[in-house]
Amino acid sequence: MSEQLIYSVTQLNQSAKRMLETQFGLVWLTGEISNFTQPVSGHWYLTLKDENSQVRCAMFRMKNARVLFQPKNGMQVLVRANVSLYEARGDYQLIIESMQTAGEGLLQQKFDALKMKLASEGLFAQNLKKKLPHFVKKVGIVTSKTGAALQDILNILKRRDPTLEIIIYPTSVQGKEATAEIVQMIELANQREEVDVLIVGRGGGSLEDLWCFNEESVARAIYNSFLPIVSAVGHETDITIADFVADMRAPTPSAAAELVSRDKKELSQQIVYYQQRLEMALDRIFNHKLQDLKQIRLRLQNQHPLRQLRFQQDYMQQLTYRLNTAIKYLLEKENYQFTTLNERLLKNPLQYRLQKNKHKIEIQQERLYKIPLFYFIQQQRQYLLQSKIRLNTLVKNKIDKEQYTLSKLCANLDGLSPLKILSRGYAIAETKKGIIIRNINQVNANETIRTIISDGIIISKIDEIRQR
Repeated sequence: MSEQLIYSVTQLNQSAKRMLETQFGLVWLTGEISNFTQPVSGHWYLTLKDENSQVRCAMFRMKNARVLFQPKNGMQVLVRANVSLYEARGDYQLIIESMQTAGEGLLQQKFDALKMKLASEGLFAQNLKKKLPHFVKKVGIVTSKTGAALQDILNILKRRDPTLEIIIYPTSVQGKEATAEIVQMIELANQREEVDVLIVGRGGGSLEDLWCFNEESVARAIYNSFLPIVSAVGHETDITIADFVADMRAPTPSAAAELVSRDKKELSQQIVYYQQRLEMALDRIFNHKLQDLKQIRLRLQNQHPLRQLRFQQDYMQQLTYRLNTAIKYLLEKENYQFTTLNERLLKNPLQYRLQKNKHKIEIQQERLYKIPLFYFIQQQRQYLLQSKIRLNTLVKNKIDKEQYTLSKLCANLDGLSPLKILSRGYAIAETKKGIIIRNINQVNANETIRTIISDGIIISKIDEIRQR
């Protein structure tokens, strides 16, 4: 007897409590409420029962404050609770953590289970989300053709962008047949390939009303769609499986219409603004190139053949004047020498000295006549003609070279045009103040930016900034 472990009642109840809490932990339980009481402490005490059994339950004030309904006897509920034991009386009981009405609770369980399954398969991965087109031309709408959600979407699309083409894929959005119809319409839109983006949704309702958008087949149809899909189910507080799988979630159908459409008035104002900036930039470039052209023209004028010809003529006149002056000087010199010799001859009777001086004069005259002025002028004219031909050739080559350079500059100018660059797929990102974004330090998360491309402007909001 002394070797056996002997429990006190308290020890036994404590051991039983630890065992129950360890073995079961949190459990889900559905049943009917009976013996419900709510003392002044604010705690709830009740019994959950079914056809054959019952269990005592307690839900403390901090937990029951989050319950959205008032429990009543006879109500079917779904609870999540810890299995425990009340030591003072040795009563087995449940400590309730959360409580829902039985219908919504079962659907919520089903919702959570499917959400975990699809998330584990990667259907919610952000890197697989398709981006919406920058400029949507055709919008497909998968919804009820008689619902208010469709009218809201059509009104907003007509107001913001009347040029948008709209194709409606009518389907039920509530009930058992709605699931198959929604899947069929999504697949049909992908087969036809006639729209740029799909809006899938409906107006608000209860969890049961929206349940077709929580079905696995609808989620997989959205995931397998190569068309970008915007989920627009219910009100802003309504969350469905379709929202997690879709490429983008809109809080309401009206918000979805705004996401896929462009505001014509704002876009026109931005186009005018950027057109003015572009015109100013082109004016500056044109004026700069015009100044360069004027300088080139001035250089060409300075090297014009007529200008060069006049310069050669002036030079020839200078040479002619110098030649005439030299000839005149030589003639005067020879005449002076002749006069001097003649005088010396008269003073000197010797005949041979006279003959000698006469011979010298004849030699000097022959040398003088061998360089006539007409012959020298002909030489200079021939040289001037050759110079003129060479100058014309040089000027023509220079003009051709400058024209080729000018055509290249114009081609480069056209290639540097902002519109030309944007048409090749580039874009310009600016802040709301019109400052061009060159690095990630200029913007913050949740900030609105404008992106300029070849045929329009995109207004977007930054969700995340990553360092490359």
